[in-house]
Amino acid sequence: MTEETPGFEEQPDVPSEAAQTPDDAAKGAGSADKAGPAAPAGDLEQVALQAQLDQVRTALSERTADLQRLQAEYQNYRRRVERDRVTVKEIAVASLLSELLPVLDDIGRAREHGELVGGFKSVGESVEAVSSKLGLQQFGKEGEPFDPLVHEALMHSYAPDVTETTCVQILQPGYRIGERTIRPARVAVAEPQPGATAKGGEGEAAAPDEESGGPEEG
Repeated sequence: MTEETPGFEEQPDVPSEAAQTPDDAAKGAGSADKAGPAAPAGDLEQVALQAQLDQVRTALSERTADLQRLQAEYQNYRRRVERDRVTVKEIAVASLLSELLPVLDDIGRAREHGELVGGFKSVGESVEAVSSKLGLQQFGKEGEPFDPLVHEALMHSYAPDVTETTCVQILQPGYRIGERTIRPARVAVAEPQPGATAKGGEGEAAAPDEESGGPEEG
């Protein structure tokens, strides 16, 4: 027989994992917690990059809008400068040609009287050519309707052969540059005879009585 030592009992084998103390289990849990946040860190970095990209896009849109606005303002500025330049040029040319109008009037009168001959004829035609080249246009013709915007009536009469106020004589031609009138045409005008209009009105008024056959007898 085998003798057994009193006070000692055999214990079953315990697996190593079960043999861990509570402190070891806590350390293991802490290590697992530290390893877990690695994936969310990448997401945060991506979010930050997306936010930066949005800021860059917003700044680019603002700068593009500023550039477009500046370009539009520059184009408007160029148009204003060009318009002002043309206006100043027209005013300067009109002022110069206004001083030449008496000379042109003398040349016209000399031509009407047959005195535009020789060297004076050559000079006169050169002055007229230069004036025309600068845009000066002569207007005013006999028989055209009177327009107070471009005509200045110096003489007035009545005529039976006109139906409206008409320019019957050009005393001094008018001049314009483009749409700008430098000097109105000075004219003599004629109006219809007042009696002719009244007679015509009476004749027209009498016609219905003739057609009606007069008043009916009672």
